[in-house]
Amino acid sequence: MSTSYDVVVIGGGPGGYNAAIRAAQLGLKTACVEKRDTKRFGGTCLNVGCIPSKAMLHASEAYAHAENHFASLGVKVKGLELDLPAMLGQKDEAVSGLTAGIEYLFKKNKVDGILGWGTIAAPGKVSVKKDDGSTQELDTKNIIIATGSDILSLPGIDIDEEVIVSSTGALSLPKVPEHMVVVGGGYIGLEMGSVWRRLGAKVTVVEFLDRITPGMDGEISKNFMRILKKQGMAFKLGTKVTGIERVNGSAKVSVEPAAGGEGEVIEADAVLIAIGRRPYTDGLGLENVGVTTDNRGFIPVDAHYGTGAPGVYAIGDCIPGPMLAHKAEDEAVAVAEIIAGQPGHVNYDIIPGVVYTDPEVASVGKTEEQLKEEGVEYKVGKFPFTANSRAKTNHQTDGFVKVLADAKTDKVLGVHMIGTGVGEMISEACLVMEFGGASEDIARTCHPHPTRTEALRQAAMGVEGWTMQA
Repeated sequence: MSTSYDVVVIGGGPGGYNAAIRAAQLGLKTACVEKRDTKRFGGTCLNVGCIPSKAMLHASEAYAHAENHFASLGVKVKGLELDLPAMLGQKDEAVSGLTAGIEYLFKKNKVDGILGWGTIAAPGKVSVKKDDGSTQELDTKNIIIATGSDILSLPGIDIDEEVIVSSTGALSLPKVPEHMVVVGGGYIGLEMGSVWRRLGAKVTVVEFLDRITPGMDGEISKNFMRILKKQGMAFKLGTKVTGIERVNGSAKVSVEPAAGGEGEVIEADAVLIAIGRRPYTDGLGLENVGVTTDNRGFIPVDAHYGTGAPGVYAIGDCIPGPMLAHKAEDEAVAVAEIIAGQPGHVNYDIIPGVVYTDPEVASVGKTEEQLKEEGVEYKVGKFPFTANSRAKTNHQTDGFVKVLADAKTDKVLGVHMIGTGVGEMISEACLVMEFGGASEDIARTCHPHPTRTEALRQAAMGVEGWTMQA
């Protein structure tokens, strides 16, 4: 038997489940199909990505503070020890609670959650293969592809999730490695590397480019690496991995300069491959409706997320753009509203990015490098956390805030921060930019004292040269 829907969403991650909920809120009969082996909605983000990694980052940060910083605050700790199974357990508990929450939201909004492998069988038809071998056929007016992305490895390197791990395996290592090599100096590698460094591992980051976090504002990136080095991370920049050999529960990582030169072998207990992700678009039956992918596997879409096939849309990591959960969530709302006959839009100039290390790094909008390349005249305001009263009080003074504004109109073009808690602070900048605000709007808005948010206000004052507290 087949069931008829207005919308069927393939993929239950942040893009998929939010698209399904919003479509249902707009009165459309909706189903969401999820293939995950754990039988849980939430996609990579909730199951093996954003959420569990933040649980481990928070727990490892607490451990590091107890080990290194509590004494300076007058808090003496005796008998401190790491209980790794308990730390992994609290991570799993967080995941279980949030994935169960999606099931509740589906029931609340009358979304049919269907577990199984969904493929597009024909125009207006989705076939779902269940674990028991049975197949459920769904008739639908609209299909939203929200299948996310998968891990990406180096050519010829097999990820076994034991010694050679992806971000998934790095979340569940049974013991703290003596030496972890992180291949890739992007957000994921630095976050997971910092978790295990705090817990006692030596961490070496190998990056092909001559800098970490490519695409980030250059000044922020330079200061970020300096802070991570101070914390004990080692870096090999401009270096490529030529091979990884697994030997008796450990690994030998062969590297050489990216520009050519003499190679070396690094011995490690664990190797984290964190060179990026690839769109998950294989085996979806795209050919049955004439949907094609580009040479990297992404599904090209138009301004309304249409794939070119009538009634077939795509969002999230499987289309071009930043592979970020919040970007997928915005697209989810937009595509559901478009299908319902309403205007739907995402402002891609205001998609924030955050690295959840300690300190955090957060940014939105243009970098100085981009503005220079585009020939845009701009002004800069900066303010260091060393001069912020709350940061000094809490002994968390690493980092600064930078505001970039148009030299003629004062419109905020970009905001970049490094410091404790800036992942929360960046939202204020996003809101100002969404409304086309100026740096003066931030500078003349009263901020509570003492808070770290005052650093943003002072940086905004600096655009016009009237910073008052530094």
